[in-house]
Amino acid sequence: MKFIYKIPGYLLLLFGGFCLSWGGFIVRSFETTDPWNILLLRSFFFFFGVSSFLFLIYKKDTLKIIKNSGFPGFLGGAVMSLSFVAFVFAMLNTTVANVVFIISTQTMFLAILGFFYLKEKVSLKSLISIILAMSGITIMIGDSISSGTLFGNIVALVIPISFSILVMIVRKNSNLDMVPAIWFASIFSFAYGIIMTQSFVFSSHDIFMGFLLGVPQLTFGFVCITIGSRTTRSVTVGLLMLSETLFAPLWVWLFLNEIPPSSVFIGGLIIIFAIILKSLDKSKSKAA
Repeated sequence: MKFIYKIPGYLLLLFGGFCLSWGGFIVRSFETTDPWNILLLRSFFFFFGVSSFLFLIYKKDTLKIIKNSGFPGFLGGAVMSLSFVAFVFAMLNTTVANVVFIISTQTMFLAILGFFYLKEKVSLKSLISIILAMSGITIMIGDSISSGTLFGNIVALVIPISFSILVMIVRKNSNLDMVPAIWFASIFSFAYGIIMTQSFVFSSHDIFMGFLLGVPQLTFGFVCITIGSRTTRSVTVGLLMLSETLFAPLWVWLFLNEIPPSSVFIGGLIIIFAIILKSLDKSKSKAA
């Protein structure tokens, strides 16, 4: 597995975004519509996938690496697990395009939280980007009030906020390995599923969908993005991560014929423009 560290970062990021982009399509492909059942299966296979990766990379030092992540890793995992719950609920209650466009605003939330938590300066471009992104979300959520998808859009906001909080925890503890934090997240989300699931009877089809969500989609996606980000400029990371935003609505359009309302595309385009503007911010100060 060490070979993965030799692959160019930009290729890992593209592949990671491509893997994550299948999430909405796979969630919609389950026979069950119980979000807790889906979360349970996804989290079980995700735990298996992340654990396997840790053991393949760190071998006998795996438990030591997990232990060394300490309380920050535990807390980061607890926060990140909320995004896993929100992802399933959001995908079942609004369009896939809405969810991925809202997820893409994590760059803006990173700037906002960095300003308040890490006292990082926010450049003029970042401020304009934040205002544009929030405008895009407002357009999408405003339309959802009449279309009945407001709950899904609000829940989707938990995803970029949770991820941004995780990044704040990681940056405040620079020695933290992000993979153990994600490992903790898989345990938390699996526990939520066990507690909330009313039936533990799953069809073979849903078990296979759970495997696809937990391993190829989530484990491969997160591992590739985590490793690829180490050797790729932050500007490039932001742009390459748009691959998830662009591909995810395409899969449900091609295979499930899901066509979001025009307001989703208008708001989404504004958000994408805001992210590109933020990615092109070359301020040398400690700008978020």
